[in-house]
Amino acid sequence: KRRILELIEDASSIAISGHTSPDGDALGSVLGLGLSLMKVFPDKDIALLLADDDPVPRIYRFMEGADLLVPASAYTGNPDLFISVDVPVVERLNNSAEVLRRSAHVACFDHHPAREEFAEVSLRCVNAAACAMIIDRFLADCGITASDSIATCLLCGLVTDTGRFQYQNADAAAFHAASRLVAHGADPARVALEVYQSMRVEFLHLKSIVMGRIKTVAHGRVAYSYAFESDLKECGVTSDECDGLVDVVRSVMGVEVCLFLKGIEGDTKVRGNLRSKGELDVSEIAANFGGGGHHAAAGFTNAGTISETLTAALPMLAELVGEDPASVTVEL
Repeated sequence: KRRILELIEDASSIAISGHTSPDGDALGSVLGLGLSLMKVFPDKDIALLLADDDPVPRIYRFMEGADLLVPASAYTGNPDLFISVDVPVVERLNNSAEVLRRSAHVACFDHHPAREEFAEVSLRCVNAAACAMIIDRFLADCGITASDSIATCLLCGLVTDTGRFQYQNADAAAFHAASRLVAHGADPARVALEVYQSMRVEFLHLKSIVMGRIKTVAHGRVAYSYAFESDLKECGVTSDECDGLVDVVRSVMGVEVCLFLKGIEGDTKVRGNLRSKGELDVSEIAANFGGGGHHAAAGFTNAGTISETLTAALPMLAELVGEDPASVTVEL
């Protein structure tokens, strides 16, 4: 922690980025850390980057500083320090990886397991429910209190990465961190309203399509569903709105692991989300497709159609739950 603080203090220019297809934890961590450093070090040039050219997902635009986030592809600086948050591998940084390569120093805050470290100094805590918890603790140890709207950014990261404290990672430390943030002015009702209670009718129509397609294999222990890119267009839904659809599939009774696929780039590629309800590790399945994550929540991008990806992934998931992979039949 001291070494990262030294790098921050010595840097005149700092760039901070989360992973591609950012979720609430990636964005909340970037904003929580970035805005805190801007307040403490007003003379430093601090850039808050998006790994992709896509806009900030609508449900996260309520967070303080969301309008300050800029696409990494538009950032031309060569920062003294690049800080990655919530990113276990360089590939997940997408366009921000180019900024990392132009940086004099690299630091990392993360709670994912990493096969190898890409930063010269990393603060990695795989037991933390969210990267936002690590940022909050780091700021506190540096004598910086994240308060009010900044604390709300960090709380958003914690709430979303624990699935509103419903996932297996919602441990005592997560509740303690939430309590601290609320005590410092974080607004849990605002997070709940913006993230979970402000769905557009168009999204709900897409959600009903996804629900209608849910199927199970492996004697009901594996569930899956999917949405084609054409479904999103017909419903008038943007790709960034689809974050929570995997939880619709996860909610099926008796299911131990689940998969949700979303078509992209004309359905020639897919983004996949995996979830586990118990101790089974879905991150290894994601790793087979070049992705990663935690044992209970992981993701990947695959060059192939939804049908091809299901044909490859479902037998792996069946084997994971102890069923015969050869018995799996893919239905669309």
